[in-house]
Amino acid sequence: MPTKIEDVARRAGVSTATVSRVLSGKPYVSDALRQRVLETIQELDYRPSRVARSLRVQRSSIIGLIISDIQNPFFTSVVRAVEDVAQQRGYAVFLCNSDEDVDKELTYIELMLAEQVAGMIVSPTASSNEVYRRLVEQRVPVVAIDRRVDGVPMDTVVSDNVQAACAVVSHLIENGYRRIGAILGIPDASTGAERYQGYVTALAHYGMPLLPELVRSGLPRSQNGYELTLDLLAQSQPPDAIFTGNNLLTIGALRAIHEVGLGIPDDVALAGFDEMDWMFLVKPALTVVMQPAYEMGQRAAELLLERIVDPDRAPQAVVLQPTVKVRESSRRAAMRA
Repeated sequence: MPTKIEDVARRAGVSTATVSRVLSGKPYVSDALRQRVLETIQELDYRPSRVARSLRVQRSSIIGLIISDIQNPFFTSVVRAVEDVAQQRGYAVFLCNSDEDVDKELTYIELMLAEQVAGMIVSPTASSNEVYRRLVEQRVPVVAIDRRVDGVPMDTVVSDNVQAACAVVSHLIENGYRRIGAILGIPDASTGAERYQGYVTALAHYGMPLLPELVRSGLPRSQNGYELTLDLLAQSQPPDAIFTGNNLLTIGALRAIHEVGLGIPDDVALAGFDEMDWMFLVKPALTVVMQPAYEMGQRAAELLLERIVDPDRAPQAVVLQPTVKVRESSRRAAMRA
């Protein structure tokens, strides 16, 4: 049976409150008494649980981070930034991957609540907001990153997806492309919906029709990008350019385009969301929307720590501006020959 705090107190001849004060580093314990308690802890090999320790000191030193897809390199920078900020402030990070699965997301949220984490940063899997409404009502510090949670007053850090998608699709139009396909994430997630909105906005601005047969959506995974691109390219009038909604969809699109023997941009131009290290090294280098992923993670961690200290402050919505990096994969259509 594991040693309990009561066992330590009994052996050291002190109260459990005194043991608790020693464990939490609080004052008003004499050096001699502190030494006796520490020696007893070592003698009995007492290891306080994270939950019990958190309850004694009234705060945890762990923050939870739930990302939607650990294979997406975008989240590598987000995780690094959150960890950097957390470590500077004396916190550790408890990382979970929901894998775009609502049930896994809920399981991890419940686990973090059971572990008494100080707060959570979450990339929500879908637009369902009931769980986040309950967290806010229960005054659990929580920040949404990358995706919004509609109708819930909570801290949020996102990119300006509408503006960025509009900018990259406008670039394709200005370069002479007229049948621009879109392969996007699911509309239930704010990123998918907002990037679709940007696509539609660009078409409307240039007086171009919205053609439903050129739009596909699915979970943002490379296999889906591959299958949806094959579907677009198999049409009797395939697109002359494709806009992809994230880097995993872009990988799938690249695979499909090469598999059917088409050249980029000679046969079909390609522009997508999110930079990956190799995208400027391949031939042709890929045009991408570059999100400030590290800054997003940094701001989310800062907002969470502010919320932990001041739970009554008004929620903040931080919208960061991506940039479009133009490369050869979207070269002007008139120059393709």
